Amino acid sequence: MSSVALLTPESFAEHRSGLKDQEMMGCVPEDEAYIPTYLEAFPPLPEKSAAGEKAGEPTGAWGSKIRPIKASVITQVFHVPLEERRYKDNSQFGEGEEAKVCLDIMQRTGAHIELSLAKDQGLSIMVTGKMDSVMKARKEIVARLQTQASATVAIPKEHHRFVIGKNGEKLQELELKTATKIAIPRPDDPSTNIRITGTKEGIEKARHEILLISAEQDKRAVERLSLEKAFHPFIAGAHNRLVQELSQETGARISIPPPSLPKDEIVITGEKEAVAVALARIRAIYDDKKRKTTTISVEVKKSQHKYIVGPKGNTLQEILEATGVSVEMPPLESCSETIILRGEPDKLGPALTQVYAKAKSVMVMEVTAPAWLHRFIIGKKGQNIGRITQQLPRVHIEFTDGEERISLEGPTEEVEQAQAQIQDIIKDLLVRMDYTEVIIEQRFHRHLIGKNGANINRIKEQYKVSVRIPQDSERSGLVRIEGDPKGVQLARRELLEMVQRMENERTKDLIVEQKYHRTIIGQKGEKIKEVRDKFPEVIINFPDPAQKSDIVQLRGPKNEVEKCAKFLQKIIAELIENSFSLSVPIFKQFHKNIIGKGGANIKKIREETNTKIDLPMENSNSEMIVITGKRNNCEAARGRILAIQRELANIKEMEVVIPAKLHNSLIGSKGCLVRSVMEDCGGVHIHFPSEGSGSDKVTIRGPVGEVEKAKRQLLQLAEEKQVNNFTAELQAKSEYHKFLIGRGGANIRRVRDKTGARIIFPSPDDTEQELITIVGREEAVRLAQKELETLVKNLDDVVEDSMVVDPRHHRYFVCRRGQVLRELAEEYGGVAVSFPRTGAHSQRVTLKGAKDCVEAAKRRIQEIVQELESQVSVEVAIPQRYHRAVMGPKGCRIQQITREHEVQVKFPERDDGGSNTAGQESTPHENGEASPESEFIPRKCDIITISGRAEKCELAKAALLALVPITEDVEVSYELHRYIIGQKGTGIRKMMEEYEVNIWVPQPEQQLDVIRVTGQVANMERAKLGMLERVKELQAEQEDRMLRSFKVTMSVDPKFHPKIIGRKGAVISQIRKDHDVSIQFPDKGDEQQDVIVISGYERNAEEARQAIQQLVTELQDMVSLDVHLDPRTHARIIGARGKAIRKLMEEFKVDIRFPQPGSNEPDRVVVTGLPETVDNAIDHLLNLEEEYMLSVTETETMAAYMKPPSRHGGGGGGGPGGDDSSGGPAKGFVVRDAPWNAPGNKAPDMSSAEDFPTFGTAVAPKQTSAWGPKKF
Repeated sequence: MSSVALLTPESFAEHRSGLKDQEMMGCVPEDEAYIPTYLEAFPPLPEKSAAGEKAGEPTGAWGSKIRPIKASVITQVFHVPLEERRYKDNSQFGEGEEAKVCLDIMQRTGAHIELSLAKDQGLSIMVTGKMDSVMKARKEIVARLQTQASATVAIPKEHHRFVIGKNGEKLQELELKTATKIAIPRPDDPSTNIRITGTKEGIEKARHEILLISAEQDKRAVERLSLEKAFHPFIAGAHNRLVQELSQETGARISIPPPSLPKDEIVITGEKEAVAVALARIRAIYDDKKRKTTTISVEVKKSQHKYIVGPKGNTLQEILEATGVSVEMPPLESCSETIILRGEPDKLGPALTQVYAKAKSVMVMEVTAPAWLHRFIIGKKGQNIGRITQQLPRVHIEFTDGEERISLEGPTEEVEQAQAQIQDIIKDLLVRMDYTEVIIEQRFHRHLIGKNGANINRIKEQYKVSVRIPQDSERSGLVRIEGDPKGVQLARRELLEMVQRMENERTKDLIVEQKYHRTIIGQKGEKIKEVRDKFPEVIINFPDPAQKSDIVQLRGPKNEVEKCAKFLQKIIAELIENSFSLSVPIFKQFHKNIIGKGGANIKKIREETNTKIDLPMENSNSEMIVITGKRNNCEAARGRILAIQRELANIKEMEVVIPAKLHNSLIGSKGCLVRSVMEDCGGVHIHFPSEGSGSDKVTIRGPVGEVEKAKRQLLQLAEEKQVNNFTAELQAKSEYHKFLIGRGGANIRRVRDKTGARIIFPSPDDTEQELITIVGREEAVRLAQKELETLVKNLDDVVEDSMVVDPRHHRYFVCRRGQVLRELAEEYGGVAVSFPRTGAHSQRVTLKGAKDCVEAAKRRIQEIVQELESQVSVEVAIPQRYHRAVMGPKGCRIQQITREHEVQVKFPERDDGGSNTAGQESTPHENGEASPESEFIPRKCDIITISGRAEKCELAKAALLALVPITEDVEVSYELHRYIIGQKGTGIRKMMEEYEVNIWVPQPEQQLDVIRVTGQVANMERAKLGMLERVKELQAEQEDRMLRSFKVTMSVDPKFHPKIIGRKGAVISQIRKDHDVSIQFPDKGDEQQDVIVISGYERNAEEARQAIQQLVTELQDMVSLDVHLDPRTHARIIGARGKAIRKLMEEFKVDIRFPQPGSNEPDRVVVTGLPETVDNAIDHLLNLEEEYMLSVTETETMAAYMKPPSRHGGGGGGGPGGDDSSGGPAKGFVVRDAPWNAPGNKAPDMSSAEDFPTFGTAVAPKQTSAWGPKKF
């Protein structure tokens, strides 16, 4: 049997230790690494026990017994005696409080609870679930279903914390286990009593557990021993070995405070006997050392203390271990240099020798060098400093950024040599190099750098210097120039000249209204970015929105600022021109027509006039449509909207000349006067010219008769205003207003006719709803005011009256949630009308309110009753298939008839039975086919009943019959049917909705040249004309399609196809757009991969072919060359989101392709284009690589030296060539006597499909090897 085992470092160590004797027997040299055998490294798995083997025999290292897995769900059963049951008076078991409590506990804990009643009336409870859920449920059941008792148990106060346990875990476990509540006194409470609440059984269990915990703690002891801190190292021993041995020997736990902690107390815990033994041993060590040891003090430089201490204090421990002397070091924060050695007198000498040896083993020296020279001392790619560290590997050299010093650390001789070499380099550099610093304001830095670093790179190359400009975040103006002394001076002079030129720049403020700022900036700053790209030298600053400022600041060269200011002023002028706004009043019922189906009309007007048109919300009472854009465009849009309104209704527009000085008085306060005229004249629109225009023309628009009436009233008002103008105000409750106005305005008209004054009631939008305004001549106003005050006074006198109404008419008043009663209350000053309850058999109706209102309401109720009694019913026979058409969408047509003729129309129930007639009529109903009228025989489901006055019923009947649709045939060629239907029926649905008809197209297999149209007589003519017009359009489109179907093919080498298509299809899309053609490239599987098909008008197709041919000719002249660039520079050449490389490709007119990640040639870059442009682009790329590589290598080198690795004490540099003798590659894990080393066997071939087959691949079986038979 083959076996596989995982070898860990621990298991390997065990094997090696177990085979130690065998090593000695085999005479393996001790200095040679032991190589285990294959069986030792990978012991085989145990075979299944044979029948004759004893069951109790061990099965080897792998045969340890597997522990059984515990079930996650447990069940507990417990009993509650009758005398301890909390609820005993249940009439039936399973009901009442016990069941409710158990249900609540099950929901809260997730455990399942079953109750059963024993013969002794005790309660048996079975709880099933997970361990935690069962314990929680049991605790709650005991607390809520079982009567509770309480008891106390007293244990020593110091044992309380052991009952509580860590974070209270022990106490929680104890409460769950015993189903009790355990209350432990607080630490500041002197009481030792612990209170236990629960069942008697639970209390006993809890008491027992607490006493056990206390008894266990009684066996333990704690001793605290205060000994001088100086003797702690002797008690602990070197590397704490002595105290660890003592702890293992006695079993006690010994805690010695660390040297950094200023405590001298040693704590010993454990069993009493063990603590006593440990205590005696520690005291003996202390007394012995106290008697035998003495001290000496030595002075050692503070900087050398760390070498005596060593990493993590290891050196001190080594001295203690070797000599038995403790070395006491002063704290790091102390300035003291005194070190105390404590030990036996004969051992102090050797210890002191070791201390001095450690202190002088390493020397630290500093070399002074200007900070700007550091990178030159390090050298290009660290060459200079690398040469020193290779010669002197144990010397560590550290450069401190920003400081003029270099730290050297290592053996004394080597440090001195390194110091001399570095000083030589510094002298040489100071002769050859120079630097200067220039203070230049930070605002000029980006101009010094130039676009993409053009300016600063030119200065660097020209003068062979390095220029360091601080980052914006540093907020520093110090610019540093380093390099050749002559070049440094020339570069400094040029930079100062550039700054001087920039200081002559100009700042200009533009006044731009803040509301335009966001539009100028654009979404995500896109628009202002275009402006900044156009004027890169100009800085444009917009104020913060919170400042509410209109000043936009421009700063830059004078000429550029002027150009930018003119450009922005042009943009602002366009914005102002495009923000002209005007409002057009359009009757509310025509808004949907202006919008059009799916917004078609309004969209067309917006696009053609280039304006923004906002309509009021559907639930708004406003009729104003707001148009925004250029003035001329707004005027054009208004004209088109008004034209739509004029077409839809008999709307007349008239102009009245009224002096401009009277306009404000005619409009009235908040428009109340002109609004009253508009309401009085059927909702006409009156438009006054804008204030300050000087125009005297007032426009009135609306129905013809109402326009004339409004004109007369306006002229009359204007005449009154010129003669005399007096205004009075009157307060009256808003619910009285409708009664004061009267039905159809009768009451208020009587007062107007009598007095000649105009009375204006508040609109629903006015804040003061009780204010009535009277306007006119003073005497007329006074008289009207008196009349109204009398009416209001009468309305304030509340009376109660009654009248008799036949019970058969009661339902009319109270149906539809009392709509008629609400209308009466609104119309007659809030009068309350009460009808008797249904089934009361009473005829008396009670009215309560103002006397005049009650009388008027009684008269109105009597009128309604007379109308109801005079009603007749008329039947109209209309085939059921037309009922839906007669009703209209959502019943709108039938609602209009009931409103206009004051009748009620009742439709019969639908007859969905299986009668032949109905079955035959189902198809014509859908397709619009009507049966001849002579064949129509009315059925019950065809009869529509009209109720109302006789004369109005006849009018309503005629209106219903006029809604019955007719059917006509329109000749349309069969070939055009599918175009009329449109995609998914959109075309035919649009026509049916537009003309309000039903259109039936015959089935394709019939191939009929006719389309049937069904609809109302009024709509049929429009529908037929629309259908014929659509046919003409389709015929014209057919002819156009024939002309556009001309095709041209051309052969183009497939390698040029991607270039013709362009990036994201940009090139081919432009050709398609320019020549209005369709261009198809071959698919991957096509045979002819070089054929391109161009479709369109003949002339356009030929022009497109020529354009593609010209492009191919240019592509054929192109070449592709490879250039190898260091991969570390690729990201910088490409730039953020490819911006830099795209700019480079546009500049040189070439295509540059970088290798994909994971490429075999990561440095290979392909440049494609015309020969001369490719050469130029490659030269530029190589220059960029050289420039970027300087920065890359410099950054890497500086990082290596500015952030050195952490040093280990005492040992020196740890650089290359150090004392580390573990060099050489790791050999890996080696075993002897492996199966693959046996004669005739070999290690498996990893690339072999037979040895390592892929899933699902059948492999022919091969002869077995030492690895055992192969299994698939």
